[in-house]
Parts: sequence; C-alpha cells; structure tokens
Amino acid sequence: MVNEIIKAIKERRSIRKFKSDMPPREDIEQIIEAGLYAANGMGKQAAITVAVTNRAVRDKIAEANRQIGGWPEGYDPFYGAPVILIVLADKNWANRVYDGSLVMGNMLLAAHSLGLGSIWINRAKEEFEQEEWKKLLSDIGVPGEWEGIGHCAVGYAEGERPIAAKRKDGRVYWVE
Repeated sequence: MVNEIIKAIKERRSIRKFKSDMPPREDIEQIIEAGLYAANGMGKQAAITVAVTNRAVRDKIAEANRQIGGWPEGYDPFYGAPVILIVLADKNWANRVYDGSLVMGNMLLAAHSLGLGSIWINRAKEEFEQEEWKKLLSDIGVPGEWEGIGHCAVGYAEGERPIAAKRKDGRVYWVE
C-alpha cells in the first residue's frame, strides 16, 4: 500500500497553463495553512505568506516579474494562475531561504492534494527589493525587512497534468 503523502510527492508536477477560475477560498486557506506547518529552524516561524487573489494586484506583480525575467511584453510568468501565494522570510534570519523553501514545498504539495495545480515561480527576491513591493507590504500591515523566497502560483490546471520524468540514476549514496 502506497502512503498518500509519498504518492502526492511522486505525482505532483509543475503546471504551466491554468484556467482563470478562482479556487475556493477554503482551498487557498488550507494551502497556506500547510505552509505554516513547514519545518523551520529553531521553531522561529520566520516566513510569511502574502496571498494575492486581487486580479489587478496579481497582474502588477506578474508584470514586475516579467520585467525582471526579461521576457517580452504580454508574457505571463505565472501562466495564468489566478492565485499567487508569495513567501517571504525575515531578512535577519540566517535560515530564511531554507525555511521559506520548506513553506513553498508544503504549499505545492497541499495544492496538489486538493486537486489544484501549482508551480514555484522565482524572482520574488528581486521584486521585494523594489520600493513598490516594500510599500505593498507596509500598506497591508507587514512590519520589518523581508526577502522574497518564491511565488506559489495556484489554480485549476488547463489540460492534462504532466507525468514525472524518469529519475536520474546515481543520485543516492549510502554509508553503511
């Protein structure tokens, strides 16, 4: 019998085409909650999530991300996903990237377990070095200095889910 968590880990794939339909808020909240339970150094819980479901704000973030990535005008680096869960971590915490990465991993798996698609999109670090996005944090009541770790783009997958590529050999070494 296959453990459900291991099954989800093996089946989850990055989705690169989303429907525009907004997932239920309850699903988004469950995904965020899964992130809150990620392992973290010394129990500091130094990562936060900014949930963006407002289409205008989502599109502005997508445009900033597109510019940082150097893609042509009109390209959507979030592949049409209607929800962007931005993980940031306390800039003064040495384990910020590790802790935030675990939050991202939990959220990606949670989305899959709820029948939603997701993908990790980079460039949050560069975005949240810009004054416009620091101001957004301030405007929504987030104090302190934060480093962007990643965007968890979430929504309903458009089309067939990709299957996993064969895992490469030679990636495990034992010391017995």
